[in-house]
Amino acid sequence: MIKYLRLLLLPFSVLYGIVVLVRNILYDTGIFKSVRFEIPVICVGNLVVGGSGKTPVTEYLVSLLDDKRIAILSRGYGRNTKGFIVADQTATAETIGDEPMQFYTKFPRVTVAVCEDRVKGIDLLKADHDLVILDDAFQHRAVKPGFSILLFEFQKLLSWQFLLPAGNLREPFFGYKRANALLVTKAPLETAPGQRLQCGRKFNDEAKENLFFSGLAYGQLVHLLSAEVKPLQDISADTTIFLLTGIANPRPLVAYLGQYSQKICHYDYSDHYNFKPQDIKRLISTFNQDPSADKLIITTEKDAQRLRSNVLKELLLNLSVFYLPVKIALQHEDKATFDQKILNYVSGTSRDR
Repeated sequence: MIKYLRLLLLPFSVLYGIVVLVRNILYDTGIFKSVRFEIPVICVGNLVVGGSGKTPVTEYLVSLLDDKRIAILSRGYGRNTKGFIVADQTATAETIGDEPMQFYTKFPRVTVAVCEDRVKGIDLLKADHDLVILDDAFQHRAVKPGFSILLFEFQKLLSWQFLLPAGNLREPFFGYKRANALLVTKAPLETAPGQRLQCGRKFNDEAKENLFFSGLAYGQLVHLLSAEVKPLQDISADTTIFLLTGIANPRPLVAYLGQYSQKICHYDYSDHYNFKPQDIKRLISTFNQDPSADKLIITTEKDAQRLRSNVLKELLLNLSVFYLPVKIALQHEDKATFDQKILNYVSGTSRDR
């Protein structure tokens, strides 16, 4: 059924592709203006709709550059506000978005801001910061970043992809040529040489020199409200896991938890889904009725930001609700080179100011 639906949508994908192509040409030729800033600006983005691991990559950059005064600027997808907002103690997932809220919670020394107009946002941040990281801004051509990191999910890179609406591509695949670094995410931690070669064939020779691979590294479980840490090793084959997700691709998480227990009851919602009280009440009812002696609710760190709203938090009190943090892990042969490219760009641009 999906195959035939894609075929029906292909003509619209052609029209969409023409519009995107013309838009990019107008920016490339200078007819539409892109603003370049003296301050280092690093863009983290992808070519597809949905998660490719942008949030863990942004967090990786913050850790790599922790001696700098960093600002993270996001559009704030899913927020119920508009305009330029700097996160403070009053911020919630509703006011700034779930991913910016995650950044704000984890990195108190980092300025987290949201703004639909990235040029305006950078203008308001540049005086007090050493660099700005743009979250999900590869198609925001009004800004010309000094360094762009483009992400590709391993499994999707190996398969054929279509432009919207028949597929998930936001722009033609050759848009990768604008990037300074190509990072394959969610790859096996030990990617075979043949698999690396297969991925490399997707790009031209120049881009292959800037192709890097990373996987996911999950942490320990953290209680949603108390921040109590629970080792994953406490999960046994007899544990019933109620998994609650509102992310683009939960399959790697399901597979990872499946190594500990096969008894997984998955409540799967769309990316950035705004959980409603009835959704949580339904989950709690099933959880309480389950006869398992060992059971818990697990969610993602991004979803945890939305579950901490006053209404939902009250419903989840006194329950075993944990989120599972995740980081990216650069493969051994790639880490030093990738890190040095970022450090060289930031230090070189800073010297030119």
